[in-house]
Amino acid sequence: MKMSDQLEKEASSQVAALMAAAARTAPKTRGIDNIEIMAIDDDSTKARVISKMKEISKSENRPSLERDANSIAASQHLIVIGVKANPAGLNCGFCGYANCGELSKTKGICAYNSMDLGIAVSSAAEMAGRFHIDNRLMYSIGRACLDMKLFSGTVKQALGIPLSVTGKNPFFDRK
Repeated sequence: MKMSDQLEKEASSQVAALMAAAARTAPKTRGIDNIEIMAIDDDSTKARVISKMKEISKSENRPSLERDANSIAASQHLIVIGVKANPAGLNCGFCGYANCGELSKTKGICAYNSMDLGIAVSSAAEMAGRFHIDNRLMYSIGRACLDMKLFSGTVKQALGIPLSVTGKNPFFDRK
């Protein structure tokens, strides 16, 4: 016999896998896959991410990171999606530089890479919503994971999506 807490954790795990698939198969600009995806489902890694978020909150005077850290403490999974820095080679100037060569000199991020990240996280969050798993897009989780170097060195932007199966969505009405 399984009780609801075990079933809810299993549902969160299954949806996390479906979210990763949705992010992977999401449309990509130029058809190039620059996305990296991870699921944090163990308490020790999640505690390290929460600690890093609180550390950044204090060192940079960003109270919202501590608020976010507190709200994800009870989440079953964190899906974190990052995008590699890879200039498109289109010399479009969309990034604010004259061409991709100028962007590369600054180690900046190609606008198309940022679009890919947005499309991937939107696809993943939509998948969670289809299964009624509470979630929220959080830059703070991605920032902590980047600072902790949980992604490959070429990933320069990341967003996190905490998942919760509880009676009240912990990612809203935050204090």
